[in-house]
Amino acid sequence: MSADFDLIFGLHSIAAALKNPARSHMKLVATDEGLQELQKKHRIVPKNYNVKTDILSSHALQEQAKKLCAHLDLDFTRVPSGIYLQTSPIQTFTLQEYLKRPNARLLALDQITDVHNGAAILRAACFYGVNGVLVPSEKSFGLTPSFYRIASGAVEYVNLIRVNSLSRAVGQLNEAGYLTVGLSEHSSENLSQNEIRTQNKICLLLGAEETGLSNAVARLVQKNMSLPSQGEIKSLNVSNAAAIAMEKCFGL
Repeated sequence: MSADFDLIFGLHSIAAALKNPARSHMKLVATDEGLQELQKKHRIVPKNYNVKTDILSSHALQEQAKKLCAHLDLDFTRVPSGIYLQTSPIQTFTLQEYLKRPNARLLALDQITDVHNGAAILRAACFYGVNGVLVPSEKSFGLTPSFYRIASGAVEYVNLIRVNSLSRAVGQLNEAGYLTVGLSEHSSENLSQNEIRTQNKICLLLGAEETGLSNAVARLVQKNMSLPSQGEIKSLNVSNAAAIAMEKCFGL
């Protein structure tokens, strides 16, 4: 069952969410200092975003946040900067809305469960102008307060595409004329940037650090590419590898 609201931590993420017209805000809760920081760093005046603001002591704010985390069945982590936003769930999309587009930059995440990696990848995706990120319904990171904080507002600008089966989604992308490119350290193929960038519709697929792409997905991608090491370290954290791969696929 989906959550009935999103709980957002982090000044950058709160500011981006407040500016997102697709969200309906329930409550901004802050200490005096936290609200001042939001106004100072992001020039945010809450009343301009149709959001009710509650000013609490630091202790009361943490206790309120703890109750909200319990309601969402999340582990509580201390609220940074003395401020959080309770808002409507982020809007997600179906793959069908993208299959008919004349061009799109898509990213697909296969079995990436770590919140830090997921958030860092979303942030890089926003940097590279990715249109949408395919996220399987299972075996994926959750949209937790920590995720929102680390993503620094990127989720407000990159559309999340929910899919029940990523392998089935890859098949649909192939049929719709997308070039599906899987990142694999085991691939011996050096896929040139020029070959990738001549494509109008691309989906780059990334797998978990330990196992890479699942077999069901790897069998269906049209191209596999690796990032050859030039030093003694032979592998990268998946979020770092994702940024380099996006530069190859989507960079100028």
